[in-house]
Amino acid sequence: MIRNALRPVARKDAAVVAAELKKIYTAATAEVAFDALAAFEHSPWGAKYPQAARVFQAAWDRFTPFFAFTAPVRELLYTTNGIESLNYQLRKVTKARGHFPGDDAMIKLLWLAILNIEDKRARERALKRKKTGKRADQPARLVEGQKTLGWREAPSELDIAYPGRTM
Repeated sequence: MIRNALRPVARKDAAVVAAELKKIYTAATAEVAFDALAAFEHSPWGAKYPQAARVFQAAWDRFTPFFAFTAPVRELLYTTNGIESLNYQLRKVTKARGHFPGDDAMIKLLWLAILNIEDKRARERALKRKKTGKRADQPARLVEGQKTLGWREAPSELDIAYPGRTM
């Protein structure tokens, strides 16, 4: 929704408008989010970019069930950058190859691509640790994965919200 809401916004204003829109989807309840949306609509940014507010208005009924979850689980649900990045890189690898002789060949290619992607990310994290001096006592491991908070709460909350649909 943020991406769609920011589509008509000029680049120079995107960071400020995104910060204002963040007040909507990080609100504690649907009522607070509705008030934040109304505040955005009446703000100078809302007057300049009314299409941004319309994105939330059009999807409000599909958006408000999101507030049934706690803040950590909501962050998991709206933070998909890592998933989108991985999917983009895997599509890039498979597009370059064209046809595959069989399923095993494609699975092997995807597995090797995931290893390469994770190794690259681990090296970037190690370099960042070295530059910032944080966690210098822990060696960077290749294929280590990024830590994500909120996963312990997510299955139980999803099972409560959608009984019988989760594992």
